[in-house]
Amino acid sequence: MRIDTFVQSSRRIVRLTGLGLVMGLMPISQSTAQEVRIGVVSIERILRDSTPAKLSQQKLEQEFAKREKQIQESANKFKEITNKLERDATVMPESERQKRQREIAELERDLQRRQREFREDLNQRRNEEIAGVVERANRVIRQIAEAKSSTSSFRRRSTHRPESTSRTR
Repeated sequence: MRIDTFVQSSRRIVRLTGLGLVMGLMPISQSTAQEVRIGVVSIERILRDSTPAKLSQQKLEQEFAKREKQIQESANKFKEITNKLERDATVMPESERQKRQREIAELERDLQRRQREFREDLNQRRNEEIAGVVERANRVIRQIAEAKSSTSSFRRRSTHRPESTSRTR
């Protein structure tokens, strides 16, 4: 299992952030006497191309590489044992064949459990890393908006904690 789905799993966050930005800008009236400055930020691009995102992805790959390799080795071992049973089943006594089939079934259940746990752990850590990158990006966006005295409205939607509309003047 490759970890390059890092960006794909973040598309939902990007869509919600973009929708929140558009919805947050709607209340701004055209009758406002002040100049309105709006900055557009591609969170998807940040999650794909930024240094923190790339470092997070590398960190995840390193963190899960050993487990992924172990699971792959177990899957290969399972295939070997299954193939051997298929080859030898016709010449093997019935009791031995049933014993090996039970062992194979147990190995398969264990392998499926380990794969499921791996996916769950990987998804949880990926979500944590994405949340950290998005939080850092939002902090930088806020700092830039404050430094440039931008008038903008952001409604940030996050899968971790919703936040209300904020205005920076």
